[in-house]
Amino acid sequence: MNRRTCHWGLASLLSVLLLFTATACSDDDDSSNGSEDGSEESSSGSGSGNSVLDEVIDRDVLNCGVNNSVPGFGFQTEEGTFEGFDIDYCKAVAAAVLGDPEKVEYIALTPEQRFTSLESGEIDILARNTTWTSTRDGANGAAFVTTTFYDGQAIMVPSDSGITSIDQLTDATICLTAGTTTEQNLADRMAGIPHTPQTFEENPQVQEAFLAGQCDAWTSDQSQLAGIRSSWPADSGGPEALTILDEVFSKEPLGPAVRDGDSEWYDVVNWVVLATIEAEELGITSENIDEMLESDNPSIRRFLGQPVEGEEGEAVVEHGLGVDPDFTVDVIRAVGNYGEIYERNVGADTPLGLEREGSLNALWTDGGLHYSPPFR
Repeated sequence: MNRRTCHWGLASLLSVLLLFTATACSDDDDSSNGSEDGSEESSSGSGSGNSVLDEVIDRDVLNCGVNNSVPGFGFQTEEGTFEGFDIDYCKAVAAAVLGDPEKVEYIALTPEQRFTSLESGEIDILARNTTWTSTRDGANGAAFVTTTFYDGQAIMVPSDSGITSIDQLTDATICLTAGTTTEQNLADRMAGIPHTPQTFEENPQVQEAFLAGQCDAWTSDQSQLAGIRSSWPADSGGPEALTILDEVFSKEPLGPAVRDGDSEWYDVVNWVVLATIEAEELGITSENIDEMLESDNPSIRRFLGQPVEGEEGEAVVEHGLGVDPDFTVDVIRAVGNYGEIYERNVGADTPLGLEREGSLNALWTDGGLHYSPPFR
């Protein structure tokens, strides 16, 4: 189902008329269209001249670049289905744009593949536990939307190693995945402490090396280590065989990224993320949304794309995002609010056991960093 508003059709008609006028008034002998060799140029990263929003609607499927080996965030089950915190945000965008959270093609990527895949247009969104940094925002052609998970790097060791502090890792071999911020963070933290960093392309390879005794420690984002620990093989001691050291030594704001230069698509993805946060602030959940649609609270009605009583009668707020004003209803029906996404995938009652209360991932009203601008 096409979720784009009717304004698209009017805008396209005007664009065609303007193009026709410009062509009719141009010099018939000038066939270069702005380029010396006569080739056409396009400002779109995909070369089509259209926004990714148009491409996703035409394709009727969202291509989402994800992880497939981190329980709780991006994981592919034995049955071949994808699940996790980041996966839910792929579903949320598909629900907002296409009206169906299942219209997603998941593309598993290694750390070194992810930005190339985004820049080339192979994927529409990168939702793969990726840290927002200045270099990635600038040099890698990515545009990061609102952070979905505030994390930090930590180190995990065998519980029977006796190691309780990072400073005890003198001459240790510390294993990690290549092509991530993890490498530089480790070098900064271990400055002056002799150690050997051992890199691998993907987490399963790190796990094999760890189980084979080739690694004295494993470093990654704290949440990723928690996911790996939660599914540690029972015949190797299960989760109790591993200890994540207390010290967190970096800032890792994680969240979806889109290709730079397409403000329309950026806005759609960004406001989908913000919708999950705003829904929690307003007390709207996947379970009570039908009741909330009948609310007379103007903030709730405005957020859900319902008519709001005003000076000029009832009116629906038109956000100008290129999707229906009630896209938030589809998002919340599909995945719930931010709190539901968190608790379902990584919360205290999951194998990861990540307490949200008192953490950076709480709402701003509870001392955390999650905050949404108004939907109005």
